[in-house]
Amino acid sequence: MFSRRRAMARINLLGGLAVLGSYAYCLTAYSAQVGDFWGGVPDGLRSVYTINMVFAAAGYLTFTYFLMYRFKSTTGSVRRFGFGTLNVLYLLILIPSALWMPLTFAMLESPSEGLWWIIRLTLFAVGIGSLGLLAILVMVRPRSPSLAHSLAVAGSLAFCLQTAVLDALVWPAYFPVQG
Repeated sequence: MFSRRRAMARINLLGGLAVLGSYAYCLTAYSAQVGDFWGGVPDGLRSVYTINMVFAAAGYLTFTYFLMYRFKSTTGSVRRFGFGTLNVLYLLILIPSALWMPLTFAMLESPSEGLWWIIRLTLFAVGIGSLGLLAILVMVRPRSPSLAHSLAVAGSLAFCLQTAVLDALVWPAYFPVQG
């Protein structure tokens, strides 16, 4: 169990650095095209994205804290999942998240239907991973009422809104294939 918990920490450290690194690289290398990356998302909806990104990032930190440091105190049906499943779900979130922005800027440079579908599948994978973590968090039954658990579930909901709804469903509707 402790080795899988350490693996979870490594996955989050390396995966998080990969995501942040890909964003930093793309926003620097393609600074002239940053506005294009929104596709046709209306300004009012961009505000929703921007506000929810803050809640989603805070939510990610909150539920990851809970799963790293409080998950051992849970009981019930969630025991069948454990850190192996959590690690797979985190990989499903972090690897595609690191690929999304470079793929999007590649799409801006050379639009194709195939690349558009790869981007859609990438966003869908992140959404599935985040919904999986939410499902596990909802199934967790702490031995006593826990503020950390409640915050983890709330944070996971914000993260799911961002990844499974806004990113995987809404954004692609405003980012059509142009090639």
